Amino acid sequence: MAKRDYYEVLGVSRNADKDELKKAYRKLAIQYHPDKNPNNKAAEEKFKEAAEAYEVLSDADKRARYDRFGHAGVEQGGGGFHGSGGMTMDDIFRQFGNIFGDGGSPFDAFFGGGGGGQAGGAVQKGSNIRIKINLDLEDIEKGVSKKIKVKKRIRCTTCNGTGAKDSSSVKTCSNCQGSGYVRQIKNTFLGQMQTTGPCPVCHGKGKTITAHCNTCRGEGTTMGEDTIDIDIPAGMEDGMQLSMRGKGNAGPNQGPAGDLLISIEVNPHKHFTRDGQNIIYDLFVNFADVALGNSVNVPTLNSEVKIKIPAGTQSGKIFRLSGKGLPSVNSYGKGDQLIYVNVWTPKELTSEEKAILEKMRQSPNFVPKPGQNPKGFFDRMKEYFNG
Repeated sequence: MAKRDYYEVLGVSRNADKDELKKAYRKLAIQYHPDKNPNNKAAEEKFKEAAEAYEVLSDADKRARYDRFGHAGVEQGGGGFHGSGGMTMDDIFRQFGNIFGDGGSPFDAFFGGGGGGQAGGAVQKGSNIRIKINLDLEDIEKGVSKKIKVKKRIRCTTCNGTGAKDSSSVKTCSNCQGSGYVRQIKNTFLGQMQTTGPCPVCHGKGKTITAHCNTCRGEGTTMGEDTIDIDIPAGMEDGMQLSMRGKGNAGPNQGPAGDLLISIEVNPHKHFTRDGQNIIYDLFVNFADVALGNSVNVPTLNSEVKIKIPAGTQSGKIFRLSGKGLPSVNSYGKGDQLIYVNVWTPKELTSEEKAILEKMRQSPNFVPKPGQNPKGFFDRMKEYFNG
């Protein structure tokens, strides 16, 4: 089943600001929250759908990619883009709990509760890591896999991320009996409401630690290194960003890892200049080549081709090699390679060459006749793109 448009999900216009997005999401989250719709699968899906839409549209980078590429720009699989399709209810409460208040339940914002239906303080997500990867046009033309080493916080191997010195140093919280949350009855204008919040003693963990791990000093993480395989799709552009969920810093006390954010930088090419999906190649030829005609070899991104230069070709003429450009991240097909003809003027001449040119200078055929070929560079570019 095709995903609905995120703006449609939240019921906002495409130019909605952050406050409008937050208000719209908050309204839907209250409407479909599990506390209000127990054992209602349809409501749970609506709740997740709203969270997914808000996750993307509330993030400036993700929103820009979504506006440009649609769902493909933020989903897992397209070289590492992702939306929230794989988010669990715990993910949603951890990530967006503060939109309702200190905890994770929308009712708390109205009824003064200190927490939500989930143990919002149970775990803390690790921080994201940002890196840059440089690509050549050849990488962009076909897509490429990179293996990189990233220094980051990893789960402590001594305590397996618990932060405790040993198993005997971990005790079940006596305040919440290990559940991680406590329930309270509050009086509201609608009557008595039961609210659930993280246990104030164990902060939602359900356990307390009596002696900390000597290696990580109770944090559950240490500095380490990880080798990560990154699949980069064809058609990437300078400044685009890929995201790999769960490849960032490990969270403290066995919390989920953050994300790895990969910024793409495109290296200058020795032959080509990029223009969207097209690549431009400056072909330098001598006067005899364009006057008499010739066949010349021209490089492409993955091979070399021979093109014919007809006699009488003017400087500035644009030849096209269809499909020899770059693909788009979000569509099929490729751009073209545009070959811009430049007539090379020699800077040094022998006396014999000068004599030949002096003789030709007087010939009627060497007198410029611009009226017979009035198209300038921009006219030729317009002609190319129109046909």
